[in-house]
Amino acid sequence: MTGNATQLSLLTPAPPHRTASTTHAQVLVFNTQHASPARAYRQAEWISQQPAADLVVLTEASSGPGGAALTEAMGHFGYPHTVAPTSASGDYRTLLASRAPLEPVDASVHVLPHRAPAAVATIGGHKVGILGLYVPSRGPRARRNEDKRAFQQAVTFALNSLNSVFLDMPIIVAGDLNVVEPGHQPHHKVFGQWEYAFYSSFSHAGFADAFRHLHPDVVEHSWVGRSGQGFRFDHAFTTAAHAARVETCAYDHAPRTGALTDHAAMTLTLRLASVSP
Repeated sequence: MTGNATQLSLLTPAPPHRTASTTHAQVLVFNTQHASPARAYRQAEWISQQPAADLVVLTEASSGPGGAALTEAMGHFGYPHTVAPTSASGDYRTLLASRAPLEPVDASVHVLPHRAPAAVATIGGHKVGILGLYVPSRGPRARRNEDKRAFQQAVTFALNSLNSVFLDMPIIVAGDLNVVEPGHQPHHKVFGQWEYAFYSSFSHAGFADAFRHLHPDVVEHSWVGRSGQGFRFDHAFTTAAHAARVETCAYDHAPRTGALTDHAAMTLTLRLASVSP
């Protein structure tokens, strides 16, 4: 590592900006846009300042110095627990970072597993399962959609067995799916039925779209293309049995408009147990 990343390893960990919740899973989803070490440091600093970011899903993380710097920076800014799978091919990865302890588990996504890390987080004595996802883009012309289809199929298969991995606990599946929901506004002709079917596979496996649960009719986007049209690519799902515990789910466009990344961040707050008002 070079520059900020090398200097970072010499620093004393920064004190947390606030005390982590012991009653709620406060999740932030953040596409890092394969950040350089210097930008990864700024991303970690911004994330640590957010009021609802105890458990972070970091997508499109580099397999090179930028990704290593990101993991180290998250630790510096108050996230000592990480799950950072490696990719032998140098492919983009998904990372999990948490203020609370994480126990890595195998979610049985056997295609590009470095894009689908899973763990059990222990928050104030409560356990919650977390699966982070970064679905491949369409890919080069010679391999158009091959990795995307294969990864989506592997995730669809794994979703149906997650309850046996995360026994008797709420489950959160979140990340950049590189697909939009059926009925998305505006309509984008580029998406095929197989991509809409992937989105629908979550509900078929017993998961609820947390954003749609709270905001059934709101038009929102997390990424904007060169044409100026928006796409809701970043998603968060919870087990349908726990959807009533979703208290907030929203998009924060500050990192996108501030050039930290090209995606909006997404936040989710899930109550883990009955608490007094």
